[in-house]
Amino acid sequence: MMNIYKISVPEIFFGRGSLKYAGVTARRLGAEKILFVSDSGLEKTGWLDLIFEILERENLQWVKFTTVVPNPRDLDIEEGARLYRQEGCDVVMSLGGGSPMDTAKGIALLASNGGCIRDYEGANRIQRPLPPMIFLPSTAGGGSDISQFAIITDAKRNIKMSIISRTLVPNISIVDPIFLMTNSEGLIITSAIDALAHAIESYVSLLASPLTEVRSLKAIDLILKHLPLALKYRQLDDLENLAIASTSAAIAFSNASLGMEHAIAHSLGGMLDVVHGLIHPILLAPVMRYNLPVCVNKIAKFGKIILGKRLRTDESTARAGIEKLEEFCASLNVTTRLRDIVSDRETLPLVCQMAMYDSCLLTNPRPATWEQMLQICEEVW
Repeated sequence: MMNIYKISVPEIFFGRGSLKYAGVTARRLGAEKILFVSDSGLEKTGWLDLIFEILERENLQWVKFTTVVPNPRDLDIEEGARLYRQEGCDVVMSLGGGSPMDTAKGIALLASNGGCIRDYEGANRIQRPLPPMIFLPSTAGGGSDISQFAIITDAKRNIKMSIISRTLVPNISIVDPIFLMTNSEGLIITSAIDALAHAIESYVSLLASPLTEVRSLKAIDLILKHLPLALKYRQLDDLENLAIASTSAAIAFSNASLGMEHAIAHSLGGMLDVVHGLIHPILLAPVMRYNLPVCVNKIAKFGKIILGKRLRTDESTARAGIEKLEEFCASLNVTTRLRDIVSDRETLPLVCQMAMYDSCLLTNPRPATWEQMLQICEEVW
């Protein structure tokens, strides 16, 4: 008997110059006044002005909200929702990486459903439809333009809340690789490694299906091939392939969820305000090693991609693949030790205890206690 699978994705416009559809798609969704969510760094690049010209050509009004920080906070989202209601907006549009887009999701959620953002922590707790959302990712990594997830920091509790609902999938994602041309080298690396972590964790997830697995494997292949080339030559072809990989990985993890590595990463980000993309080069390989006993075949397929060949057994291919991943991350000149991004080792037990409450842990292929997660963190300290 065949299984039945469900997959949720937005309408996707992909390709160079696709940002020109921002106005037309907003108009099609009934927009008259848009709340435009981005950050101050992107504002300086000139991209916002270009998009505003496109909106003007459709005779659309907008109000700008750029009070966005890494690891977006509930307080900022409440402020954005007040602005949305006060200005009489009817569509939410966002340009950015994960932080602006998750902020935009939070604003749309509160604007339509009311209450506090923590009321919606967990899965499927949103009752009313959100206003239409159009997202333009400026990085090739976060995947919030595709996913059913919003990751928001509760400033009082110092934790990252995972909010998961089909209603958080944007109506439209406009993936224009041209935005990546203004990304710094560091941003290209951390975004691509985030997408790689999405691809690997969704591939071994307990909820993985044939519809997600094929996208996970393709994303892994593209990132391993094109990230070094993108850093060396900064050619649009390679950046475009990273955007394809990011989109594929986002479709996979949005529908298959993630695992322990992201549970720990969310806890580190919420408690210690650690930049999300810096965590994966440190934790991804040791978490894969921990999961290896229950998914040897799958990690062997990863090994075959990164090694370019299969070794004598699945286990030897898998172990060599994980070692090669560690070499790959080290070659990017990013830190692979936790001590470089966490100032106090004594906080690690609490970080791992908080990670036990993260919904991503539910789909990790191998169950884990907080003590086992702490052991992994200690190994890479």
